[in-house]
Amino acid sequence: MCGVFSPVQALGQITIKHVRDLGRMGWFILYSLYMIARRPGRPRYILKQMRFIGTKSLFVIVLTAAFTGMVLGLQGYYTLAKFGSEGMLGTAVALSLIRELGPVLAALMVTGRAGSAITAEIGIMRISEQIDAMETMALDPFKYLITPKFIAAMISLPLLCALFDVVGIYGGWLVGVKLLGVNPGAYFYEMEKSVEWRDVYSGIVKSFSFGIIIAWIGCYKGYFSGHGAEGVSRATTESVVLTSVIILVWDYFLTSILL
Repeated sequence: MCGVFSPVQALGQITIKHVRDLGRMGWFILYSLYMIARRPGRPRYILKQMRFIGTKSLFVIVLTAAFTGMVLGLQGYYTLAKFGSEGMLGTAVALSLIRELGPVLAALMVTGRAGSAITAEIGIMRISEQIDAMETMALDPFKYLITPKFIAAMISLPLLCALFDVVGIYGGWLVGVKLLGVNPGAYFYEMEKSVEWRDVYSGIVKSFSFGIIIAWIGCYKGYFSGHGAEGVSRATTESVVLTSVIILVWDYFLTSILL
């Protein structure tokens, strides 16, 4: 009989494990937000994390934004040309970047560059018992390790998203106006006429929430990583994959709410 019910038992064990993990993740983010409100940490720790998450991500953000805008300009031109609406290229590029591609791609780039490093850093501190040592000395690891990363991510992501949008729009202008001959006045005039504050607000809200997700999953996976180098590497991989999936899923729900 044990052999008959073993698949059910295995399914139950997996379900219990995932429910336990969800509860622990919920506790982690709630306690992190509580610590941000109560004891956010020293400003120099926050500035250090802003430099790591924001400043050091500038190159990959600018490069990705430029080529994303250029691709949008190229594809958008040939699509709009079929309807004789090349003058709407600026609107198509700007709305695509501001509402969707800017926040999502900026968050995915930061996840790959900074989110993985956050997990690895905290994971190494966990397996080398540095976090245990902090707790032994009555130092809250959340104050010194977690909350500065949360605050830095929440500040840096909207700024990186804004930079992504600007660079992407000028990348589309470079291809559409300089390469394909779209009227430069029409490019910016139609963009100014079509883009509303609601579109900009949507991008800001998305990038802010994506910053929370990146810090949340990155810190959580590192804080509860397994033992040894294998445990840290597994936690880092899971962090990048899970963060990317949650960003895309959350983007859908936010888009349906903010439309």
